[in-house]
Amino acid sequence: MNLDHNILTIITFTPLVGAIVLALLPDRDKLQQWGALIVTLLTFFFTLHLPFHYDYSAPADSFQFQQNLSWITSPSIHYHVGADGLSLWLVVLTGLLAPLGVLISWRAIDNRRRLFYTLFLLQQVAMLGIFVSLDLFLYYAFWELSLVPMALLIATFGRTENRRRAAIKFFLYAFIPSAILLVGMLWLYARTSTFDFPQLAQLAATHSISSNQAALWLASLAFLVAFAVKVPVFPLHGWLSDAVSEAPTAAVMVIAGKLGLYSILRFSFGIFPAQSHRIAPLMLALGAIGIVYGALIALVQKDLKRLAAFATLGHVSVVILGIFAFTVSGIDGGIYQILNEGIGGAALFMLLGLLYERYHTYDMREYGGLASRLPWIVTMFVLTALSTAGLPMLNGFVGEFLVFSGAMQSAIAHHVGWTAFATTSVILTASYMLWMIQRVFYGDLSRRAERVIPYDLTSREHLALWPLVALFLFMGIASPVFMRAIDTAGSRIAATVNHSQAVTVNFEASSSSATAPETATMTTSSAAKGAR
Repeated sequence: MNLDHNILTIITFTPLVGAIVLALLPDRDKLQQWGALIVTLLTFFFTLHLPFHYDYSAPADSFQFQQNLSWITSPSIHYHVGADGLSLWLVVLTGLLAPLGVLISWRAIDNRRRLFYTLFLLQQVAMLGIFVSLDLFLYYAFWELSLVPMALLIATFGRTENRRRAAIKFFLYAFIPSAILLVGMLWLYARTSTFDFPQLAQLAATHSISSNQAALWLASLAFLVAFAVKVPVFPLHGWLSDAVSEAPTAAVMVIAGKLGLYSILRFSFGIFPAQSHRIAPLMLALGAIGIVYGALIALVQKDLKRLAAFATLGHVSVVILGIFAFTVSGIDGGIYQILNEGIGGAALFMLLGLLYERYHTYDMREYGGLASRLPWIVTMFVLTALSTAGLPMLNGFVGEFLVFSGAMQSAIAHHVGWTAFATTSVILTASYMLWMIQRVFYGDLSRRAERVIPYDLTSREHLALWPLVALFLFMGIASPVFMRAIDTAGSRIAATVNHSQAVTVNFEASSSSATAPETATMTTSSAAKGAR
């Protein structure tokens, strides 16, 4: 028993201990803020143990820092946690964003602070648990837990009278598909007698889960739809703009993208590789459409929060395009873009929150001419816009380049056309980001801006923003630091899905085309070429 054996448990449940302590402390002065900051900084410190002690030479299909304890005998449920190249940096990212969320909420949340920070820490528990769980039942418990604090944060701390409607919409959109997900998990257990993900992945690799292809297809859809709604994938984004518009800044920093995208990569691709390959042409098309649709809708928004919401839809759609290309470059770029979206999206929402604190509106028409009054804020906005638009030497360029190049190399039907269509987002993203900056910070000084006494970034706000800006540059020029772990996961996922598809095609061709061996050979060869 050493720290490596227990570190994931320590990381996951430190925020839970902190939430319990904060719930018992009185809500006075800055006690809740300082308590939440200490807990989140401590959690982030623990997450740094992972990259510094991760064995980058370990086999790609192995999990590290594992802890596997029997929890319930019947049904067989284990407390099984572990990390690999897919979850490693997502855990660190979650740990990093939490203290920044506390700092940015220091003044924004001025009542019911005990409730706010308790719910915020519970949300961290759920997210960290999702990233490290290797037992489906344990994963589902954290997955469902993630819905409750987020819905309560939106309903309680939303900025308008529509906050309860947005919270209910978010909850129903996520909860109903999650019920279907549970049915799929129970069917898997009935067929395999295990919830353990490594065992299920091994059974899937040998096509031993079930011989009923229709049932496998329906189960894979149960998983995929639940995850796609949480991403969200176009056109399942109906909850996004309302939830983002109402949620407080610290909550909206984690509201979209990471959990659903990670779950697709881990569970849809790991347990249903052949079915994931089968639906890839549709997902590739939805990813490309979502990229352009999100950018076009962002272009016509007047509300800053809604602009950021549709920008988020475009960014997560880039990930969908990359991972469903099933090439190593595409999946590596998709995983990297999850990190980029988390960092860039957090910076954008933090900056929008700072503007709202000063001027109490998200309406772009109420702004104008602020550049001379807020030089540090406009500088941070420009750097965030350049990162989001994919400027070379910044983090967004690395992820987008890998995604688009990987999608171009894909063997999925119509991949060239959809990828070419999606690349137009490079221009559209730069357009809506720079247009937003021009409207808010340049031109004539607005009447609202004239009435408000200007003040630029405070030391606390500098402290919250500069780590993200530093990561823009560091991830742009030192991407191999992150890719050492990410590439092991990307290579494994691409090989698993393509190999499974090749075996499936070979089996179907052999059984249905016994009189045409040449056709079966050509099909298998084509599938094998896609795997390479």
